[in-house]
Amino acid sequence: MRKLTKSTNLSLNSEYKSWLKTLKQKVLQTQLKAAVQVNSTLLAFYWELGEDIVRRQAEANWGDGFLKQLSKDLMAEFPDIKGFSERNLKYIRQWHLFYTHEQTIGQQPVAQLVQVPWGHNLQIISKCQSIQEALYYVRNTIEYGWSRSVLTHQIESDLWQRKGKTVSNFNSTLPAAQSDLAQQTLKDPYVFDFLTLTQSYNEKELEQGLIEHITQFLLELGAGFAYMGKQVHLQVGQQDFYVDLLFYHTHLHCYVVIELKTGDFKPEHAGKLNFYITTVDKQLRREGDAPTVGMLLCKNKDKMVAEYALSDIQKPIGVSEYQLTQSLPEELQSQLPSIEEIEQGLGGEL
Repeated sequence: MRKLTKSTNLSLNSEYKSWLKTLKQKVLQTQLKAAVQVNSTLLAFYWELGEDIVRRQAEANWGDGFLKQLSKDLMAEFPDIKGFSERNLKYIRQWHLFYTHEQTIGQQPVAQLVQVPWGHNLQIISKCQSIQEALYYVRNTIEYGWSRSVLTHQIESDLWQRKGKTVSNFNSTLPAAQSDLAQQTLKDPYVFDFLTLTQSYNEKELEQGLIEHITQFLLELGAGFAYMGKQVHLQVGQQDFYVDLLFYHTHLHCYVVIELKTGDFKPEHAGKLNFYITTVDKQLRREGDAPTVGMLLCKNKDKMVAEYALSDIQKPIGVSEYQLTQSLPEELQSQLPSIEEIEQGLGGEL
């Protein structure tokens, strides 16, 4: 069969004309005009269309002008539907190929895909390297209602690679169901690239910076964290103690104590945090609350040292690192001007 390279040839091709007629009937049968704003209906149609396009291009040998001609014919028949541009038809084909190029995904994942807005779907396939990673962001978008900007932030900060990677003793200190949920709730490392701190920042400055950017901080912590306060006062005996940050987690149904360390993890950090967790359990925890969880965020940690330190701790604790930036290597960061220098440089122009 001679390969057709010009889109005009398709208008005379009987096989194409027959398929186009069937496709137009399918559009009308699904009442796509009326349901164009209903995401799942639209995307279910896109999925079938993508499958059809891939198969037709492989079998019919219709040439490079196929999508251009198809776009022209569909837009002429359905001028009110914007999704039939040549560009979007290419996206539809790419979307289907992404999930079926190496394997066929089941009906359940497809049912999840069509619940996510089209723009979100395109962000996911353009930035993810595997089906497993893409489906992770699909499921989380559905569960947490992420906007497109939040989704993009989560992908670009490698949430999929960081989730559930914290060193913890949850398996031995929490019931199985809560242990699994707590482990998946935490990540390693945390990325605080929204902070601008001096090179010699201390823990107080780190704490203050996180609170001043509480919206971004909560986004990085993940869904479910409710901020309760900083330097929360606890009195034990005649002594006063202060928890760096206190949260309540609405999915875990427990308090979360966060301690910040600007240096390397040390075993004694776990002991101190263990004491704070015990105190919160005794003084703040109420009936219906699950056991309080501790999080220790440090600049660096030796994984084996952290595992040893947590092995005999009776309270649930996770140890994760944090990063202030992901975008530039250290050798370049030191060459950049500080915020103060930038402001001084702009002073003469304002």
